[in-house]
Amino acid sequence: MRIRIVDAFTDRPFSGNPAGVLLLDAFPDDHWLQEVAAEVNLSETAFAHPLPPGGDADWALRWFTPAAEVDMCGHATLATAHVLHTTGRATGTVRFAARCGVLTTTVAADGTITMDFPTSTLTPTEPPAGLADALGAEVVSVHDTAAHIGDLLVELRDEEAVRALAPDLPALAGLSDRGVIVTAAATDPECGHDFVSRCFFPRLGIDEDPVTGSAHTALAPFWSARLGRAELTGLQGGGRTGVVRTALRGERTLLTGQAVTVIEGDLRV
Repeated sequence: MRIRIVDAFTDRPFSGNPAGVLLLDAFPDDHWLQEVAAEVNLSETAFAHPLPPGGDADWALRWFTPAAEVDMCGHATLATAHVLHTTGRATGTVRFAARCGVLTTTVAADGTITMDFPTSTLTPTEPPAGLADALGAEVVSVHDTAAHIGDLLVELRDEEAVRALAPDLPALAGLSDRGVIVTAAATDPECGHDFVSRCFFPRLGIDEDPVTGSAHTALAPFWSARLGRAELTGLQGGGRTGVVRTALRGERTLLTGQAVTVIEGDLRV
């Protein structure tokens, strides 16, 4: 079977967030899916198979980190939509049945892909004990994303503080259900992005995820409320970065980006 590595939220190879993508006829057992994801050893590997016509969705979609299955993943959904369109398996809008509900993706004429995801609910909360020490940075505010994605959203004082982070990952692992999103407003309003972020998921076997689509379902309402605009551009990553355009639509958030296939080959199992 064919397996592809796709760099998501970027228009050039070796940047953005790489994801494995396998198109199947049906899902094998969970153990096999997890073993493949561990072998690929990227932050996410997506598995998809077509569904019968006439239903609420066109494809079934699941995502696995090297250590666990997750409920929502943006960059691997973007990568899957890119593979479907570049291989001729789909055109226009594609509906995916996933653990978090039905997600849709739409490809524009220039290859840009827009995904329709549920907006995360943000609840202000007190910083957990040890958070500032684990991050090695001063914390401005903390929000809980609750069961929707299960992350802590942590605001730092400025873009430079986010870029300079070198967190204590084992300490971070015990502070949230899934991971920690760290963010700040862009320093230069003319730089092409409105906010920056980095995401750490040591509990899922991912020290740092370069560009996290699901995190932007929380970052979009957070920064839209502060900046007074529904449409924003986020830059995420430490050494490897990518760009996510967000559009807040009430209970839904549109996430837009590009993708590039960098590796294609045969999975021999």
